Amino acid sequence: MLVLVINSGSSSLKYQVRDVSAGSVLTEGLIEKIGMGNGGDGDGEIEGPRDHAEALELVDAAIHRELGDLELGAVGHRVVHGGERFAEPVQIDNEITRAIERLNPLAPLHNPANVLGIRAITKKWPDMPQVAVFDTAFHRTLPEHAWRYAVPDELYTNHGIRRYGFHGTSHEYVTRRAAALLDLPVEEFDGVIAHLGNGASVTAIRGGHSVDTSMGFTPLEGLVMGTRSGDLDPSILVFLGRAGWTPEDLDTMLNRESGLKGLAGNNDMRSVVEAAESGDAKAATALAVTSYRLAKYIGGYHVAVGGAKALVFTAGIGENSHQFRALVADRLGALGIELDAGLNAERSREPRVISTPQSAIPVLVIPTDEERAIAEATAAVVSPAG
Repeated sequence: MLVLVINSGSSSLKYQVRDVSAGSVLTEGLIEKIGMGNGGDGDGEIEGPRDHAEALELVDAAIHRELGDLELGAVGHRVVHGGERFAEPVQIDNEITRAIERLNPLAPLHNPANVLGIRAITKKWPDMPQVAVFDTAFHRTLPEHAWRYAVPDELYTNHGIRRYGFHGTSHEYVTRRAAALLDLPVEEFDGVIAHLGNGASVTAIRGGHSVDTSMGFTPLEGLVMGTRSGDLDPSILVFLGRAGWTPEDLDTMLNRESGLKGLAGNNDMRSVVEAAESGDAKAATALAVTSYRLAKYIGGYHVAVGGAKALVFTAGIGENSHQFRALVADRLGALGIELDAGLNAERSREPRVISTPQSAIPVLVIPTDEERAIAEATAAVVSPAG
């Protein structure tokens, strides 16, 4: 089956066509600046397609150029927030689309764009099977003591305020790959997975299931990220609000101006590492804060899973920054973790072990592939017997 994987942003549409049975990528691309221009009519500069429907026409044309008349079997959508309703991928119909739309307040930067992508496909190919794969679904196994906030119960019952977790598609995929690398049944895998990119989260895996994760009600909670603050004393927001900061000011500061960018003036880990190695004190502080925060979570999640059998690094920083992996591992000596400097410094796209034989637990690098996971989940929903 050929599956078109769609990841819709507010002004972008990332796509990939995959042959699920072969596990291969046939074509992929990115349409940007959606809705940021006039689409070619009237005065003014043409920046991009008018809307997601017009962007999809560009995708369709590109697919035909690359693949000719090969027929798509289904479309899989990355949907960021599934709330409490969606614990697994689901085939989309009008009611499901509306249900995803009702979750917009929980992910205002993501779900509305995801719905635009769904509606664009429905309009162009009304008979095409579509599947929603939710970032939050893998974390629906969190026990209540992990997802509850210690706030009045009405905030949960009336407003759905609880910890949901994100990056679930990646965490689930990497869990399966890590278990396979260690020659373990996935249901026997207990470990800690660090998904480190511009957005970053760490998840405690017990018996192959998520039992705790660093992101919460939104993707802001938890680790220091590229432009997000991660954990913060909430009274700071009360203090700034009384000083005249608006909710919009606070949202922009926490989500777009904090993290590595706030500490070092740059949200690119490669640039921060280079600056720190050149003697930049702010960059060195940013790396210290970021690695310390992650090490604290890893230690806590080692306890949460009853003793991890592996520590896994994945995503852009986790897969590629040997310097940052070393900084984190250096803080985990109390757990008996020890990296092999040579193995850690190697560059490879293959799953691998980077710890020494003496390390108390293996440290792995597992490249994530969320598009593959979405394509496989889509094929399984559309053709469960095949």
